[in-house]
Amino acid sequence: MSAVLPPCPEPEETVGESELLHLGPFDDDEPCLRADAARNRARLLDAAARLIAEHGAAGVTMDAVASAAQVGKGTVFRRFGDRTGLLNALLDHSERNFQAAFLSGPPPLGPGAPPAERLRAFGIAMLRRSVDELDLQLAAEPGAERRYSVPPRRVHLAHLTMLLRQALPDADAELLAHTLMGYLSPVLVHHLTRQSAMQPARLEAGWNELIDRVTGAGAGSPRAATPDHG
Repeated sequence: MSAVLPPCPEPEETVGESELLHLGPFDDDEPCLRADAARNRARLLDAAARLIAEHGAAGVTMDAVASAAQVGKGTVFRRFGDRTGLLNALLDHSERNFQAAFLSGPPPLGPGAPPAERLRAFGIAMLRRSVDELDLQLAAEPGAERRYSVPPRRVHLAHLTMLLRQALPDADAELLAHTLMGYLSPVLVHHLTRQSAMQPARLEAGWNELIDRVTGAGAGSPRAATPDHG
């Protein structure tokens, strides 16, 4: 497992001892990339993201990314090592943005809203992210022996546990958080949206209903506005 990211501005809250975490191995000098190297990296990631959107994760090859970014294939290999490193870099970039949003972004996803509203917003954001990145997330899905120990999942679980403890002080928040995480699994999202042809809006409504029932936040409680898509 790779090291945590370099120091970043302190968020308004902490999730246990969690920090924004890498998903895969990257160069130790990542924060010190020259401006042109940083631009090239962003260009390559943008090209890979477009290929996934158009062709799925299977369409992401080193040759295809080099062609889409109009660079030599050697540049892609030097930057990411191999295809797995490229896919991990894409997920890492997305995960950094997501964690920054729920740790220190604006409410209701970030600090400042009641815990039930933040729970709703967190699930909606995760569901929308999974729908947008489903092929990528499935391609990087860990095996059973690592599924519950990879750093991003630990951060997500700790965040849900914290919010549940605030909303339900007498509940077994950790076990309940695991249950809620099951609803947000990319594997389940794949089954429901692609194999069962369920509309994402139905999954989002179901998540809101689940949080209302779990926390007791009924119709009389203000419903948080769902975060903007993307």
